[in-house]
Amino acid sequence: MPNQQKKIIFCMAGVLSFLCALGVLTAVGTPLWIKATILCKTGALLVNASGEELTKFMGEMQYGLFHGEGIRQCGLGARPFRFSFFPDLLQAIPVSIHVNIILFSMILVILTMVGTAFFMYNAFGKPFETLHGPLGLYLVSFISGSCGCLVMILFASEVKIHRLSENIANFKEGTYAYKTQNENYTTSFWVVFICFFVHFLNGLLIRLAGFQFPFAKSKDTETTNVAADLMY
Repeated sequence: MPNQQKKIIFCMAGVLSFLCALGVLTAVGTPLWIKATILCKTGALLVNASGEELTKFMGEMQYGLFHGEGIRQCGLGARPFRFSFFPDLLQAIPVSIHVNIILFSMILVILTMVGTAFFMYNAFGKPFETLHGPLGLYLVSFISGSCGCLVMILFASEVKIHRLSENIANFKEGTYAYKTQNENYTTSFWVVFICFFVHFLNGLLIRLAGFQFPFAKSKDTETTNVAADLMY
């Protein structure tokens, strides 16, 4: 492939990586990871509510990795509330999982920026070391994509397995009990998913630029090895 086309491909991959880094960094600080609907089970049972009457006992909440807000309803009007994970909800959340989500998100941002630098260096510089060449690009893309995948898996397990929304809604609520009706991942979660997909796409762009996947021997190399064996 001509050098000019390689430069265009690497520049495209670098721009995508840079946009991903900015997107994930913004996503980490925004309360737009999940939106949940919560039912005041105690109030609904007291009046035996059903059908349209349940809307008077339905609240909602929206949160991210650091803070969130919501509305509780138990038939007596809406009660808005705000919360932060640190230090308010340390007793209601799986702290180790939550900290790992934040940690891997930061690693994802850093590695994505490193990937951006590598792509631009390969586009406009003259890489002479293995780490600066195609192996480094594959390595950074693979590790970054793995971090994005881990962030999504850990967050999904925290929400679904550990019932994060329900624990937040019931935290320090002695009178009423709340139950999660439905949960939807929102903007920030899908930004991480797009970033994961972009790193996979970058791997394909590297291959499109004419570089073999790591540990994949070319036919020329195999032919040379066979010829060398025959000589001996």
